[in-house]
Amino acid sequence: MKLLVTGGAGFIGSNFIRMMFAQYPGIEITNLDKLTYAGNPENLKDISDPGYNFVQGDICDSEIVMQAMEEVDTVVHFAAESHVDRSIKDSSVFVITNVVGTNNLLKCAMDSDINRFIHVSTDEVYGSIREGSFKETDILNPSSPYSSSKAGSDLLAMSYYNTYGLPVIITRCTNNFGPYQYPEKLIPLFITNLMDGKHVPVYGTGLNVRDWIYVEDHCSAIDFIMQHGKSGEIYNISGGNELTNLEITHRILKALGKDESMIRYVEDRKGHDFRYSLDCSKLQKMGWKPQHDFDTALDATIQWYIDNRWWWEPLKS
Repeated sequence: MKLLVTGGAGFIGSNFIRMMFAQYPGIEITNLDKLTYAGNPENLKDISDPGYNFVQGDICDSEIVMQAMEEVDTVVHFAAESHVDRSIKDSSVFVITNVVGTNNLLKCAMDSDINRFIHVSTDEVYGSIREGSFKETDILNPSSPYSSSKAGSDLLAMSYYNTYGLPVIITRCTNNFGPYQYPEKLIPLFITNLMDGKHVPVYGTGLNVRDWIYVEDHCSAIDFIMQHGKSGEIYNISGGNELTNLEITHRILKALGKDESMIRYVEDRKGHDFRYSLDCSKLQKMGWKPQHDFDTALDATIQWYIDNRWWWEPLKS
């Protein structure tokens, strides 16, 4: 198996690469990453496998992409600008990376001998839902510039399957957490703030609902889909752990021995979706399910940040 992983120096991509080397001796992985602020070589400093090849480059650069795709049979496309607040301040880089960059990857894949193109997307493309859960066939209704750019890339990816027969599969996952997550995201931000004696900022009332999945479960789902998924299909990936932002906050406070005085309620995010929820029954009927208990995984994540100040302190400074 020879993979090209885009964005492999990021949070989910680095965990995916580490898992694949652990599970498949002899695998070869090329990691194409631009190393923007969220792409960190330290995420993979422990990888010494001879099958690992790192290429620093932009997914918008056709020459670099074509070189990285040489002799590759599967592309797993993580690379994306993904922070909603940043997209609200400036959407342009999100359109360039998430739409133009994805289109360039798809075009290059057309000229290469690719057996699988896994396009990793997000539950945010569906928008908010008050009751029930989104199925893969539901209409896309993104709210933010970030989720809109991801929805655009999803539609492009599927168009390459429908028009050219490129073996594309789209995955859409709920909120991830775990080691190596950049400390601008909710869980690592709150953990590291509290470790430094700083308050945690909770948007609005804190009652917005998200479904959470441990990053290793997301990675295992992608691996499962690589093996068993069908081209032209979309697969929702869910952890089955729907919690309000305030519930998450209280669990982190308790774990670190802090109280509610450390919460600071701040002005709500513009266009803040109230609830995300995915119906994951399609994938589960195929035989996949998450393996990690939420509370145990959250405790392990908190401990990882306690044990690895060397990793996150430079990022926050």
